[in-house]
Amino acid sequence: MWKLISRFVFGERPDSHLAERVHASIAAQQTQSEILIGWVQLALVVVFGTLYAVAPKTSMNADFRPVPWVLALYLVFTVLRLGFSYRGLLPRWVLMVSVAADTSLLMVLIWSFHIQYMQPASFYLKAPTMLYVFIFIALRALRFEPVFIVAAGIMAAVGWLCLMLYVLFAVPGDAMITRDYVEYMTSNSILVGAEVDKILSILFVTFVLAVALVRARRLLIRSVADSTAAHDLSRFVSREIADRITTADNQIQPGDGEVKVATVMFTDIEGFSTISERIGPDKLVSALNEYFAALSEVIEGHGGVITQFEGDAMLVGFNTVKPDDDHAADAVRTAIGIQRVVNSRTFGDGEKMKTRCGINTGQMVAGAVGSQDRLIFTVHGDEVNVAARLEQLNKQYGTYILASERAVGEAGGDFPFEEVGEVTVRGRTAPTRVFAIRHIPDSPRS
Repeated sequence: MWKLISRFVFGERPDSHLAERVHASIAAQQTQSEILIGWVQLALVVVFGTLYAVAPKTSMNADFRPVPWVLALYLVFTVLRLGFSYRGLLPRWVLMVSVAADTSLLMVLIWSFHIQYMQPASFYLKAPTMLYVFIFIALRALRFEPVFIVAAGIMAAVGWLCLMLYVLFAVPGDAMITRDYVEYMTSNSILVGAEVDKILSILFVTFVLAVALVRARRLLIRSVADSTAAHDLSRFVSREIADRITTADNQIQPGDGEVKVATVMFTDIEGFSTISERIGPDKLVSALNEYFAALSEVIEGHGGVITQFEGDAMLVGFNTVKPDDDHAADAVRTAIGIQRVVNSRTFGDGEKMKTRCGINTGQMVAGAVGSQDRLIFTVHGDEVNVAARLEQLNKQYGTYILASERAVGEAGGDFPFEEVGEVTVRGRTAPTRVFAIRHIPDSPRS
């Protein structure tokens, strides 16, 4: 029963086994919050000081003016606290002392009003400065830790209770208590119920803010965890795919996809088996990391999205995950860029990794494939199979870039394609005209 009530009031409890980097991210947010609190406090001091400077001085005791002293003390305290917050030197006990100092300075200032204005002690209970209590409680909400709000609220309630008790017992036999509300409002008499109402208001506001902050903190933790997971996910799949998964209105299901005309490109390293056998697994991983990093830069630069890695091979989509009206031309530019990269440098310990590319344009499905519990986001369809077949045909023609007739036609005439023959792809009856770029331009056309 208590768990149901707790979940209803405070929200869903986040996973207790959070990664250390999630805790570090939240701690960084808290540090920024403390800096913000410091600046808000400084702004309050400036506002209070300005109001005091321009307001007419009606105090009857000209020799006793505590306000400028309290403001000066609070200014020094605020500046020091702000400096420490920038240096990250605010342990929890210092923050709790800060809460106590805020409340104590305000209560002492209110208490001093009856001396400054030469009135009975009950005079200060009607000071509008009491409303600043709620400002200091709300100020704690800028940090996502309800304990400081609770501490501020309890200290304020206890402080006001002490002020009320001081009035009741400061002058024995003259408590100045009344039950008449009009007399309370028009004289220095006190209405105990009104002061209790103030204390209850402080505690209720504290409770509401604390509950709201607990709910917000739990949501913050889940949001940071989800954001961290999305960032990690983008290291395993493309950023565009990660964004689509994390921003989908509904959970992605197997078969969810979009039919569209797009261009896909398969890539594969020539003689990869020989290279991996010769250099061993450790050096191979290092070389592949450099290789994929270099090719990814080219692919992303032309709007491509890597939807699948398989060993040394990649499947790259254009206009599949993100819109690209010039998808065929961008695919060709990418293939040319890849050739320029692999022809101009080595990877790992001096390994050349010549890369074959097969490009095809047609109608295909971009979406999720797999089971309910395990999905991959990829492109599939007959046109994708054609691109895979074209990549393999590079061996037969001694080329590194092969494209279908439709891909060449939609890419435009800015590229040095030449027809090399026709091929009948398995599963098709009509032959596919094949085009190659044998001579790589000095720079890719834009």
